[in-house]
Amino acid sequence: MIKYQVTIQFEMTEEFMSLVPPHRTYIGMLINKGIIDHYAVSIETQRAWITLNADSKKEVEKILTKSPLYRFWNYEIDELVVLDGQHYRLPEVNPN
Repeated sequence: MIKYQVTIQFEMTEEFMSLVPPHRTYIGMLINKGIIDHYAVSIETQRAWITLNADSKKEVEKILTKSPLYRFWNYEIDELVVLDGQHYRLPEVNPN
């Protein structure tokens, strides 16, 4: 599996907001399956960022198209070479 970063630009409308609950259900399912590592949304800039695992950009596209919000999105998909952070590290050893 390859890690990808998807950057999404969207415009909030009433119709968009009505589709947020089923979209969140879909995102939750992908998180539970380990497909999505991170999901972040900024209302201020009307952008979202998704870090996910897939075999190809084509597979990422296929995953994105299943979201109820897909038609509201303009997005870019970038293959990641490095993704590091606290959650990717081994837990700190604490001697008793």
